[in-house]
Amino acid sequence: MLATPGTLPPAAQDELWAYETKQDGQRVMAYLPGDGSVRLRSRSGEDITAAYPELRPLGGALGATPAILDGEVLALDAQGRADFQLLQSRMGLAHAPARAALRAALVPVHLVLFDVPYLEESLVRLPYVQRRTRLEELNLAGPYWSTPAAATGHGAQALRATREHGLEGLVCKRLDSVYEPGVRSRAWIKIRNMRAADVIVGGWLPGKGRMTGLPGAVLAGQRAGGRLRYVGRVGTGWSEAERTELAALLGKMASSRCPFDPVPRIPDAHWVLPRVVGEVSYSTRTRAGLLRQPSWLRLRPDLTPQESAADLPEGCV
Repeated sequence: MLATPGTLPPAAQDELWAYETKQDGQRVMAYLPGDGSVRLRSRSGEDITAAYPELRPLGGALGATPAILDGEVLALDAQGRADFQLLQSRMGLAHAPARAALRAALVPVHLVLFDVPYLEESLVRLPYVQRRTRLEELNLAGPYWSTPAAATGHGAQALRATREHGLEGLVCKRLDSVYEPGVRSRAWIKIRNMRAADVIVGGWLPGKGRMTGLPGAVLAGQRAGGRLRYVGRVGTGWSEAERTELAALLGKMASSRCPFDPVPRIPDAHWVLPRVVGEVSYSTRTRAGLLRQPSWLRLRPDLTPQESAADLPEGCV
């Protein structure tokens, strides 16, 4: 179940919602069949169990009770806050267990759990408040996993606290909401403490000076109405190493065709197959939907281009 970007519920409805800290990590479903094993799957359905060997003991945490747990894998910085760049060094190692084990010793992860869609039987039709109670009764707290508290009501205070502590944001969940697998539901609302968007890279512009041979900017798009619409060029936010990594990635995806519809007039553009997803921050959008003052935040290897399709506002189609 996915959350819809939005704002705090009206104050008059505040007590009808629960509020959880929005985590900056990799969403996972943990499957515990009750035989001591665990299988982790990403949002795309990929089996990523081997990437996080420190989470294997979770398989025995409930004994013989089968369960499916919904949560987020985090890598924490020295202040105990989620750091996606740290996590990126752990992602993508599902097919390299030896490397994953080495990285686990250097950058251990932590799994935060926030829902239980299955516990001996399907719980998806139960309201959130009952599922949450069942989850908390499991007392899932271990060296690499935990069940952070959720607050009922007091949404404005909760959002202010996330800002004061430099956290990514807040997720608001209706107490009566059922669990809708694969659905981006308005019963769950996510609020980021910055304006951010997932974009699909459709091309790049060559850099100049010391950036010769590297992308000076990437050409970003978002899907709307079945088309990939151009939303602007992003030329800041990378370290030199990240820019070099991106150059190698895009070099493998060169294309003679522009993936944007309509085709933007951009001299010297190098087009690529629209397969790379990234996250950018920005100040506002123009009325045409272009991002103002965009800056690159990170690659999103955990998302497919299809999953990043819903960010372009309707008025910009």
